[in-house]
Amino acid sequence: MTWELHLLLLLGLGLRSQEALPPPCESQIYCHGELLHQVQMAQLYQDDKQFVDMSLATSPDEVLQKFSELATVHNHSIPKERLQEFVQSHFRPVGQELQSWTPEDWKDSPQFLQKISDAKLRVWAEELHKIWKKLGKKMKAEVLSYPERSSLIYSKHPFIVPGGRFVEFYYWDSYWVMEGLLLSEMASTVKGMLQNFLDLVKTYGHIPNGGRIYYLQRSQPPLLTLMMDRYVAHTKDVAFLQENIGTLASELDFWTVNRTVSVVSGGQSYVLNRYYVPYGGPRPESYRKDAELANSVPEGDRETLWAELKAGAESGWDFSSRWLVGGPDPDLLSSIRTSKMVPTDLNAFLCQAEELMSNFYSRLGNNTEATKYRNLRAQRLAAMEAVLWDEQKGAWFDYDLEKGKKNLEFYPSNLTPLWAGCFSDPSVADKALKYLEDSKILTYQYGIPTSLRNTGQQWDFPNAWAPLQDLVIRGLAKSASPRTQEVAFQLAQNWIKTNFKVYSQKSAMFEKYDISNGGHPGGGGEYEVQEGFGWTNGLALMLLDRYGDQLTSGTQLASLGPHCLVAALLLNLLLQ
Repeated sequence: MTWELHLLLLLGLGLRSQEALPPPCESQIYCHGELLHQVQMAQLYQDDKQFVDMSLATSPDEVLQKFSELATVHNHSIPKERLQEFVQSHFRPVGQELQSWTPEDWKDSPQFLQKISDAKLRVWAEELHKIWKKLGKKMKAEVLSYPERSSLIYSKHPFIVPGGRFVEFYYWDSYWVMEGLLLSEMASTVKGMLQNFLDLVKTYGHIPNGGRIYYLQRSQPPLLTLMMDRYVAHTKDVAFLQENIGTLASELDFWTVNRTVSVVSGGQSYVLNRYYVPYGGPRPESYRKDAELANSVPEGDRETLWAELKAGAESGWDFSSRWLVGGPDPDLLSSIRTSKMVPTDLNAFLCQAEELMSNFYSRLGNNTEATKYRNLRAQRLAAMEAVLWDEQKGAWFDYDLEKGKKNLEFYPSNLTPLWAGCFSDPSVADKALKYLEDSKILTYQYGIPTSLRNTGQQWDFPNAWAPLQDLVIRGLAKSASPRTQEVAFQLAQNWIKTNFKVYSQKSAMFEKYDISNGGHPGGGGEYEVQEGFGWTNGLALMLLDRYGDQLTSGTQLASLGPHCLVAALLLNLLLQ
């Protein structure tokens, strides 16, 4: 199908008054076109992702030709049962191009287990360590030989996936996965995953959201430089760093060239970054939902809506009131305006990457590049302090470009600069603790909520997510104050308690948890909660490694909530 016919389809979805943006990729099966539109709108599968993850039984040209004949016979209104027969004849079930892979460097009893004092937690940590074997995937040769027959992006090396419906790699998930793998002494698996990411930067100029062609035009929070740092710190493999430092620089260039925005504050202009994906049409993996959502906005706003949804997906927070605040109704997804916000976490991740790049170049003896990145970090730090930092509240906040003001709502991401070491005043950790107290966040006993708004979106209350716990816990742990460090530990204890309790009940780890009523698998959003789960397991291992001599599985700490926390803090104050 031609690009012109794609345009006609978009016109059919009501895009007469606005110029159509390019599709998320060129595939007329997986990214745009009549076949995708008819199949997804017929709702053959409960989850739209299922169809676009199926591989072709023959060539795309042959499939498109057969589909064209079928569409002509039915005057482009194909009955659902005929569509079902067509898909069954010309597509293969999900996962046929992948094979399960047991990492060759997996071994029993990694060293960190010895640090865990609580016997039940130690046994549990061993179980988590074993899950890596269930999450390993390797691509079959056919993905390389016939790339056009699958939506998968070829990866040379095997990798660890999140789990559940996510059978391909995801960019930012992989950082917490790698941290867990390094504790499991699986540096060779980590190197392979890093190599896959570096190959993607060489091919596409950036790392896509995940390992599918329909994700190609959007990235995810940029943590590649941090991944390299953790790998090199663990292995001392400086040769690998030297070989790939230019590729790390290219990835950061992608964000500079494509995701930069200018902000004026106090009469001065600053350059910061945002999430921004100027590509049109519904997301292929959520096609029907996006097409139906577009019916709730004026015809001329539909392409903008779809681009904002993709930007929300690029943020990793798909979806959250964080991107809806300031829109017509902050409880409705149709209000999404991701690209109108300057996100605290994105800029903190880039600030950290610039510092690491400066350190890398210094280590490799390239003082010119080291100075360049040191200056970039200094400029970003000044911009973040001028635009995002709020002295009165003691935290950083996303900046609304259209409204010209900060979004003062609570999100754990407000403390990302602390985690990323992107601050100049050492007292900010203690200010951040006061911010958490003032926001009543320490009253939540089972984890830190993603926001304080319950919109039904998955990156909102009452869900709690592993990476966001990490941002707060390791951020506070940077403080020299025993009191702030104690709160970091208590938050770690709360999270481990929730993970352990749910695992004890369900024999599974989950991508997110509902912390509103004793800790349960999470909910909301566009799909059912998924088991696995890569980044949840990675963070659990990190916390068990860091606090293994203190953490407990026992019921005596089951109510480590506000009163216990206050008692612990008072005790610390008395000791001081």
